[in-house]
Amino acid sequence: MWNRLKRYFILLRIFLIGGYARAEYLKKKQYFKAIGDHVYLQPYNFGTEPHLISFGDNVHVASGVTFINHDIICMMLNHMDKNHHYKLRQGSITIGNNVFIGAKSTILYDVKIGDNVIIGAGSLVNKDIPDGVIAAGVPCKVIGKFEEYQRKLLEEDLK
Repeated sequence: MWNRLKRYFILLRIFLIGGYARAEYLKKKQYFKAIGDHVYLQPYNFGTEPHLISFGDNVHVASGVTFINHDIICMMLNHMDKNHHYKLRQGSITIGNNVFIGAKSTILYDVKIGDNVIIGAGSLVNKDIPDGVIAAGVPCKVIGKFEEYQRKLLEEDLK
């Protein structure tokens, strides 16, 4: 009974604290493969294998982002085809430094997101994203350069 209450309290704490505090708490508990400094995590669900997810420094993940680090289609196929055993496919998700992932995006397994990257809201990241770009869409495609967007925001701020 006490263990159940303790677990409930921990989950409640994770839900109630802010994104920076949530990231620090999960870092302290070694929940992920790696997590850098100044990370902001709005989501509460990181899939069934969070030990396969790495976050660099200064990563900001908006609400509703889904991390999928395995594919369970094999389970369905194994029930259909008794002559072959299909293997579970899973892989890591690696997120570089200075990355923003927009709300309700989905990040699939075996994906690396480079440094200085912005992922637009609602994107499906199903392949590697290179350094220094803005990418968005379903599937995610490069639509701009990180430095150009940063420069544009700086110019607007200085007006």
